[in-house]
Amino acid sequence: MLLALAALATAALLWGAERVRRQPAPSPPAGRGGAGPQPGVPGPARPPRQGGAAPAPDYGPLVERVRDFLAGEAAVYGVHFKDLSSGAAWGIAADRPFPAASTYKVPLVLFLYEEAAAGRISLDERLLYSPDTDYRTGAGILHLEGVAGRSYSLRVLANLSITISDNVAAAMLLRRLGRDRLAAFMAGLGGRVVFPGGRNLSTAADMGRYLEEALAFARRHELGRLLLDDLSHTIYDVGLPGLLPAGVRVAHKEGDVMGVSDDVGVVYGRHPFILCVMSEGQADVEEGFRTIARLTRLVYDYQESVAYRD
Repeated sequence: MLLALAALATAALLWGAERVRRQPAPSPPAGRGGAGPQPGVPGPARPPRQGGAAPAPDYGPLVERVRDFLAGEAAVYGVHFKDLSSGAAWGIAADRPFPAASTYKVPLVLFLYEEAAAGRISLDERLLYSPDTDYRTGAGILHLEGVAGRSYSLRVLANLSITISDNVAAAMLLRRLGRDRLAAFMAGLGGRVVFPGGRNLSTAADMGRYLEEALAFARRHELGRLLLDDLSHTIYDVGLPGLLPAGVRVAHKEGDVMGVSDDVGVVYGRHPFILCVMSEGQADVEEGFRTIARLTRLVYDYQESVAYRD
């Protein structure tokens, strides 16, 4: 019932949930999240090479192109890239803290699912909604439809947190899991900027670490594949996927607050890669997401046609 309501509310959410869009978000291209690579499996890709990982391509020219591209932007950006075939990585201000906005929901739901996979929590457990502790404005439907005392399963809350970026659902999950326990989990994955002073800050490099763990978890357990599937079916597709060819699957999470446009995810082209872009100082968050889309296409084109040669 709740998920059906989420589907019916999508059009309204695109205009007034996490941000007020001047233009409707483009519909996901046909095939995204459908046919193609299975969740957690980087592909389709080149045949496996003898001796393990593929040789690292020369990313020097790409880094310079990205620097030149960002030099013309008034906002400040942090970028983290990792090629999933060779393991080669590079970054620009990748360790600089930025407001994480809703991107923190990636490690939040990842933590929940890893706890469930270990048998320490059940996704069938239901939480009672309490407006006094859980109410949040912005993205989602629970701040409009939630009724005090109504219960929601952890699985539904996780789905809503990722697919429609529901802020109330994420607040309920955070209440159940505990901020300190989540912070310890993130630090254990290598996170270096984890809720400093209680603030929701992170870095592009840290977000890359959480996505790497999501990919590894997906190879170990079906709940990891479920997370990547949800990330591939979000209603916000303006950033990383915005200018990519139809059929290219992107498992990602957008986030924004005033002056901030962030998008972090996995792009499943012929040569899959992680790309995390965080920013602040945006005069227009929508333009920020369009900039992220252009940057992603620049990276994608290099990865597809230059980084590897047949």
